[in-house]
Amino acid sequence: MTDTSSRPTAVGTVASYAFWGPDGKTLAEFYAAALGWKVTQEFPDENGVPTAFLVTDGSTTFVFYTAKDFKAPNWPEDELPFHLDLAFTDVPAAERRLLELGATKPGHQPGGEHWTVLLDPSGQPFCISAGWSESS
Repeated sequence: MTDTSSRPTAVGTVASYAFWGPDGKTLAEFYAAALGWKVTQEFPDENGVPTAFLVTDGSTTFVFYTAKDFKAPNWPEDELPFHLDLAFTDVPAAERRLLELGATKPGHQPGGEHWTVLLDPSGQPFCISAGWSESS
């Protein structure tokens, strides 16, 4: 066995969270509007076509990529590798606003009174709630 006590510990931070969809710009604009953030940068592909879009509040950054062959998960049949949980102080108002922005609400709602599942414009599930507390 090798003694690793003298090796430095790698410490990193999360630079951004990345998401793929059929139209990265549409997703970036949806989440920017949903969160009150801004689309701050666009990055082109090798042909000069913008395909990656940064959305940030100044401390957290999401990157939305255009993936032409993207297929949304067939939720709830398909398991999800991850999804977003968004917290709002007024959940019913947030739900109305998100639906106006292009989200849809699937019939399957496993969260009961705890959270609501919505689908973003690419068909990917995300949840909205009042947030988590230590007593939740």
